[in-house]
Amino acid sequence: MTEPVFPMPRATPEATLFRDAMAGVASAVHVVTTIGPQGRAGLTANAVASVSDAPPTVLVCIARLSRTLALIESSGVFCINTLLGEDVELAEIFASRRGIDGEARFATRDWRQLTTGAPVLSDAVAAFDCRLVAAHDVATHRILIGEVVGLGGFGTKTAEPTSLIYRRRHFEAV
Repeated sequence: MTEPVFPMPRATPEATLFRDAMAGVASAVHVVTTIGPQGRAGLTANAVASVSDAPPTVLVCIARLSRTLALIESSGVFCINTLLGEDVELAEIFASRRGIDGEARFATRDWRQLTTGAPVLSDAVAAFDCRLVAAHDVATHRILIGEVVGLGGFGTKTAEPTSLIYRRRHFEAV
């Protein structure tokens, strides 16, 4: 193996510096949901991306210690619900910042089902109903790859709905 022309430094950045740098990166905010024998569950996530359109495929990164992750893996289904700009409180609830757990998290809004049965937020900007097709461990997280088997959401009836982003360690509407 040949050495690169411009060798990369071997040291990795400190975790605090990395987190500070990432805090400046705006990310869309989503509530990832699932359903199984234990009921409905969900969490707030911003590490979500499109993978392919043939077949439609997305990914989400979830901490390996997450209870919701375990439920997604046991049920094999999940839905990525992209939040409207006004959905700060919902993002906070599913981020475990309001002391509301379990089924009570779903009582604050209208949820429906599409193909998989995972909860779909009725007025999400977009909702990607997925069947889990692969999972990969990387560092402290697991990357879940889902084939999109249903679409929902599509925002409110307003002409220009806003989206919720996470930047500088807080939620903002854009």
